[in-house]
Amino acid sequence: MTDKKFYLKFVKANVQGIITLYWDNAPKTCEALWNALETPIQWDATHAIFSGPEIMMGLPETHRTFDPTALPPENQTVLPEPGELLWFYQPKNFFKIDPSEFWEIGMFYGVGGRTFGPTGWIPCTYIGKMTENLDAVAEQCRLIRIEGAKTVELGRL
Repeated sequence: MTDKKFYLKFVKANVQGIITLYWDNAPKTCEALWNALETPIQWDATHAIFSGPEIMMGLPETHRTFDPTALPPENQTVLPEPGELLWFYQPKNFFKIDPSEFWEIGMFYGVGGRTFGPTGWIPCTYIGKMTENLDAVAEQCRLIRIEGAKTVELGRL
C-alpha cells in the first residue's frame, strides 16, 4: 500500500477533504487516475439524478492519459459507503437517453447511495474514500441540489 492521496476541494467555499486511495483493491485504476492527475483538475460538479447522495465530475480531455477500456473491473459494488470515490467510463452510445462519452469521477457523501442509472444497476470501481473532513464536504455537496453546480478541484495531495 502507498500513502499517495487525493484532495477534493470546493473552490469558492475553500472546503477540502482528503481521499485515501484503495491502492490494494483497485491498483490499476488508482495508478491510471494518479498519473492522469499529475496536475489538478477543476470541474463544475453536478448532483446525480439516480444514485442518491452523489456528486459527479468528469475527467477533462486534457487529463485523459489512459485507455479507459483497458482498465479491469476492480473493487466494484453498487452500494457505496459515504465518502467513497468512484470511477466509471461511459462509452459513446452506452445509454439510450445519453449517447455521449463520459469519463466520470463521482463521490458519495451520505448514506443510501447506489450506482443505479437509466439502465438499472451499474457496478463501478471504487478507488478511495474521503477520510478527512467529509462532514464539511458533504455540506457543500448537499448545496449543489439547491444552488446548482459548484466548481470542484481534484488533485494529488
